[in-house]
Amino acid sequence: MSRFTKSRLPISRRALIASAAASLATPTLLRAQSNDAFPQDEPTIREQIPVQRNVSSFQQQKWQDHFEQLGVGCLLADISSRALHYWGEDGQTYLLFPSSVPMSEELTRRGYSEIVRKTENPSWTPTANMRERDPSLPQRIEGGAAGNPLGTRAMYLDWPAYLVHGTHDTRKIGRQSSSGCIGLYNQHVEKLYPMVKVGTQVRLL
Repeated sequence: MSRFTKSRLPISRRALIASAAASLATPTLLRAQSNDAFPQDEPTIREQIPVQRNVSSFQQQKWQDHFEQLGVGCLLADISSRALHYWGEDGQTYLLFPSSVPMSEELTRRGYSEIVRKTENPSWTPTANMRERDPSLPQRIEGGAAGNPLGTRAMYLDWPAYLVHGTHDTRKIGRQSSSGCIGLYNQHVEKLYPMVKVGTQVRLL
């Protein structure tokens, strides 16, 4: 029996997450444990999907387990734990962020890709499949608009319509809430964006 089950005091999931994050205190690791990491007062998203945040999302991984070489950098989107890992080409930089992931297995694509394009304040055009699922979607939302689901930065994979991007709707992070993309808090994608080069290797796991 673990010490958590023996304890007489209730231990919250937030406490477990904070404990796991604290164990990663290395100088080159950016931990997503800022005051706004799990906001409580945000408006609800359109269709809430009940989930439990996963403590394992804050466990470090090694790039060697997923890529043959660092190249200009590597990104690992761990869909199961809803976390995004980044390793810089210097072999020292390692960043770890909570992320949103696809709403269903049908919308999920796994495998290897790479970053082929980057955009600040990207515009958003829903795909035909998105509009079929939700005919009320607009034809296009310009970059910088509050309702733009791509947030303030976008990094495009060589798979059409798959991106790593920010979001203005912060309650989506840590949830199955996307149509296939990997979403980050805007402040996190803005930290990551200048480090990620075109040609960065990507794995969706």
